[in-house]
Amino acid sequence: MNNNTKILEDFELYLRENLPKVEGFHPHFGNALKEILTAGGKRFRPMLLLSVVDACAPLLIKNSYPVALGLEMLHTYSLIHDDLPAMDDAPLRRGHPTLHVTYDEVTAILAGDALNTDAFYRISTAPLSASIKIELVKILAKNGGSDGMVIGQAIDCEFEDKVLKQAELEFLHLNKTAKLIAASLLMGATISEVNDASKEAIYNFGLNLGLLFQIQDDIIDATQSEEEAGKPTHNDKHKNSFVNLLGLEGAIKYKEQALKTLHTDLKKLDKNLANRLENIVKGYF
Repeated sequence: MNNNTKILEDFELYLRENLPKVEGFHPHFGNALKEILTAGGKRFRPMLLLSVVDACAPLLIKNSYPVALGLEMLHTYSLIHDDLPAMDDAPLRRGHPTLHVTYDEVTAILAGDALNTDAFYRISTAPLSASIKIELVKILAKNGGSDGMVIGQAIDCEFEDKVLKQAELEFLHLNKTAKLIAASLLMGATISEVNDASKEAIYNFGLNLGLLFQIQDDIIDATQSEEEAGKPTHNDKHKNSFVNLLGLEGAIKYKEQALKTLHTDLKKLDKNLANRLENIVKGYF
């Protein structure tokens, strides 16, 4: 078993032991939160955060679990809202019916709201120094909010059925997808207290990794079945995707170039961390 596999298994156990507990007499709200968090998923962002900590400050790995859970909660909120009828109106996520399908739209909206805010509570109560936790909150809020994921989603929704230029498409996906992935790595680096130059290199690697992640997702949508992907596919015809702009062959070439950029980025990182991240890249792409 390699280190990344062990990290994922340990984190999954921690997540299931620390699911949200909802007080009151609502008939299904607590179940909705638990269902969406345990419905699977790659746990890609928590793994990135924890892999950085494990490579740079392994004694802090257990202290980092609440932060990784907060990160996964915020990511999950974004998926719930992305799937809503007002946005993608998706019936399936991670191979399971979406919350607005299983329950109703109100439950889905409020479950997303709860996970968004609860994420910061988990980070604020992690067994780390106050100064580190403040930095972690700042990183996640900046990259997950109006200067990151949210503006990316807003542009994505606003420009459906409108063709963007390649630079605009890259801006969209750097914000919607890449910044939260880069933030995951930066949060791990912040917990590990690496120097500022290393943090910048790690974050820039994360931006390029996030862009590659999105290109891969676009290719999957165009080439895999719903059963293979665990979510609706052939569903991006109204979206500004790399496949729609460049064609499938062009998107594959773009992906190959993005991989080359990542390998150049890895050379700028600490060797131990670079090896860990290279294994992740090989495993996913």
